[in-house]
Amino acid sequence: MKINSLKLKNFRNYDLLSLEFDPATNIFYGDNAQGKTNILESVYLCATTKSHRGTKDRDLIQFEKDESHIEVLVEKKGMVHQIDMHLKKNSPKGIAINKIPIRKASELFGIINIVFFSPEDLNIIKNGPSERRRFVDLELSQLDRVYLSNLSNYNRIVNQRNHLLKDIYRQNSLIDTLDIWDLQLIEYGTKIIEARKIFIEQVNEIISGIHRKLTGEREDLFLIYEPNTGNYTLEQALIKNRERDLRMQSTSVGPHRDDVCFQSGNIDIRKFGSQGQQRTAALSLKLAEIEMVKRITRDKPVLLLDDVLSELDKHRQNYLLDSIDDIQTLITCTGVDEFVNHRFSINKIFHVHEGQVTGEN
Repeated sequence: MKINSLKLKNFRNYDLLSLEFDPATNIFYGDNAQGKTNILESVYLCATTKSHRGTKDRDLIQFEKDESHIEVLVEKKGMVHQIDMHLKKNSPKGIAINKIPIRKASELFGIINIVFFSPEDLNIIKNGPSERRRFVDLELSQLDRVYLSNLSNYNRIVNQRNHLLKDIYRQNSLIDTLDIWDLQLIEYGTKIIEARKIFIEQVNEIISGIHRKLTGEREDLFLIYEPNTGNYTLEQALIKNRERDLRMQSTSVGPHRDDVCFQSGNIDIRKFGSQGQQRTAALSLKLAEIEMVKRITRDKPVLLLDDVLSELDKHRQNYLLDSIDDIQTLITCTGVDEFVNHRFSINKIFHVHEGQVTGEN
């Protein structure tokens, strides 16, 4: 898989931009706050329908403009797909695949398999459970449209159940309708939990070897999925916590509260690992993600590296660069010297300055 080209109009700090990418390594360098990350963000948006920064669509559109347009040409298994995305300030985004509008944004998932790696990802281990859930959900959604559908339905049901719990607090006679939502929540929630458990098992098959090499065979790493239902089934946990949910007017159990433990030896490195251990585990996780996409899709993902190398020591830099030499990579950095010093093969270099991108080779 590779991205052939990108066009932007009124996106972030770009009035108009047209780029053609090399199928291997593409470097975007320049000072901070010039627009390098915005390029990666637009590609990520066309793969996942959302900004990696959690930014709302309206805030991606240039100031004093009403719409923004992104066009990406993707080559996958010998076929070229054109993805067009229209962002609008006062209405939902419009998406077309090969110039045919799609009804649901979820139809876009799986066309481009993206692995995004930024300095913020190095904190995924020590940050809260929501970031670890987001990682699992995003990767599974790209690889499995059934999971994406189940997750979408589950999130909708949790929201509706929470609204109902608030209504019941004011009007107790509505409590009889709670069972209907609980049945649906159990149906979709159980499927999500099972899919996540299988995903974690697959990651564990890959990540252990990567982590041992990164740590010079000194440390092992494996993941443990932690449902917040404990030893109960989702159905049992919902029944057990119903009174609490009614009192708090919120759904307290389910996969929207689950977590993933990162274990090295007998140590839970979320809580007791050093910063170096946590960052190395995050790097192992991202490299395992790349390998997972290769195995499941029988294709290679596109890797977006947003100023990550400056956050890693030389050993981890070299390991990362050696691991990605066979996939298309878009890399942002403040200067190209760091790559030259690490014998990195650069296929295409772009200089980014105040929303202007200039090719240099």
